[in-house]
Amino acid sequence: MAEIVQQRLEDRIPGLEQLERVGLFTKKEVRLVIKKSTALEYKLHRPMLRKEDFITYIEYEIGVLELIKKRRLRIGYNFKKDEIEFPIMSRISSVFRRATAKWKDDLQLWLSHVAFCKKWNMKTQVSKVFLSLLAIHPDKPALWIMAAKCEMEDRNSSESARHLFLRALRFHPKNKKVYLEYFRMELMHAEKLRRQQKELEQAEMAMGEYEFSMEILNGKLAEVVYKEATEKIKDAEFVLSFLNIAALFDFTKELQEMILQDLQNKYANDPLTWDYMAKCELEAGLGAEMGAELQSTKEKASDTVRREERSCLVYEEGLKSLQTEAMWTCYATFCWNRFKRKTNVTELKEKRQERLLTVFQRAHDALLLEESFYKKWVKVLQSTGDADGATRVAVAATKRFSQSVETWSCSLQTLMELGSANVDELFQEALKHVNPKVTLMALWVLQLEWSASTQSPEETEALFKRGLASTVPAVSMEVKKKYLDWSYTTGGYKKARQTFRSLHEHRPFSKEFFLRMIQIEKEQDSLKMSNIRDYYERALREFGSSDEDLWLDYIKEERGPHGQAENSGSIHWRAMKSLEGECVERFVTKYTLLQTGHI
Repeated sequence: MAEIVQQRLEDRIPGLEQLERVGLFTKKEVRLVIKKSTALEYKLHRPMLRKEDFITYIEYEIGVLELIKKRRLRIGYNFKKDEIEFPIMSRISSVFRRATAKWKDDLQLWLSHVAFCKKWNMKTQVSKVFLSLLAIHPDKPALWIMAAKCEMEDRNSSESARHLFLRALRFHPKNKKVYLEYFRMELMHAEKLRRQQKELEQAEMAMGEYEFSMEILNGKLAEVVYKEATEKIKDAEFVLSFLNIAALFDFTKELQEMILQDLQNKYANDPLTWDYMAKCELEAGLGAEMGAELQSTKEKASDTVRREERSCLVYEEGLKSLQTEAMWTCYATFCWNRFKRKTNVTELKEKRQERLLTVFQRAHDALLLEESFYKKWVKVLQSTGDADGATRVAVAATKRFSQSVETWSCSLQTLMELGSANVDELFQEALKHVNPKVTLMALWVLQLEWSASTQSPEETEALFKRGLASTVPAVSMEVKKKYLDWSYTTGGYKKARQTFRSLHEHRPFSKEFFLRMIQIEKEQDSLKMSNIRDYYERALREFGSSDEDLWLDYIKEERGPHGQAENSGSIHWRAMKSLEGECVERFVTKYTLLQTGHI
């Protein structure tokens, strides 16, 4: 081991001598580098290798490179880089290779090597790293894409990028992302060639060896990729992704028309096709409008109405053959997005609102309106002052989605805001329909808040007692805490303590229930420490084996102005006996911080 380390150190000497000779490092700094490098090298040749040692070595060497770069800028010396920086960069790459050979599955290590090579302009090395990485991890499409992009963008080699994409498709013949990025790469290659051709023509230079194939210039290679991809993967959204990429290039009009034709012919029964065609109608003429600079806001609004109506006609045409929830969702989403757009033209705003409400109603009548739209529908009706309509829609939503906690919560909250008379009845309906295994807590909390604000104390208390009897532990625990809060708010300390006494043996418990009673006790003018101890003891019976913070709070309380500091020792001893697993270690750490005054 010593011989290898010595050999590596001797290999560094020429570079270090150059650093000292040209004035980038002092003699003392060179000695420090040798001393540090020796220590790091020995760590890399121990019998038991550690990844952290390799990372530390790499970080140190990169730090040296950065320092050299700064010193060069400061003194304006830009020579002998092959003799100074290049050996260091080669050494860092060598350490990276050793590390990745040992820890092959550590992708972060591989990508750190790639990032290093890119930063220090080691382009050939980047390709080699990716080839080694892909040989070990061919099952990760993202790495193939990353490698191909690197070849295309950093090394300006479309041929290498194409080769990588073709290899990637052998491993991932139905991966959408690989096909899309391959398609994008071919279009970028065509665009680059078109730009080169234009520059040569402008310079009036003879083409000579630069022969540009018109098929490649027009994106025919990208078209081949598209056709192969869509033959293997039948999906409208996938086809639309190709169309969106093609639209980014100004020479792909024919390609876009071909893709659009495929979309209409092969996926006429897919809502996404109709959605795309409708949005095209909305955008049609938009550029002309911007260029013409219409004379008035009213004319602009009229043009917007016409384009939106054309889009709606496309959706209506789609609904004739495609009466599905997905189709109605596309239509309703379009109308909702247009409704949300701000405008100062009252007629346009009213037209959008009327259209939106009509679509909501028709989709609801067909039993094909998506659940999330009912909330939007209710809000729109409320904003127009149509309380009866909002109530009707809220009730209809609960009938349609009778097992949805979210729908019940939204609808009941709406009815509460509108002051509906049958809220209590609907709460009972909600509790009947929603599956007990699904969280009912939101419904109970909502009902309790409503009862506390609108019903008599007797009715509210009866509701709390019903909640306590719930078979769902989460509901029972939350109701218990809310009951204690409500008792304190309405009846003061005496009522709260009475409620606590009636519930302190009623399982299941939550830690918050006991902490809230402790807080109530501490708010009293005549605080009784005996009561606080009782509350802590009861809480610790339930949570003392797994909650170190509860023990620490108890100790802090005894050390406070109302406690007895001598009791903290026995509490600490009990905590060490009661806590289990990692809680013991955390308790010891926090108790030490408490002792030293840091918490």
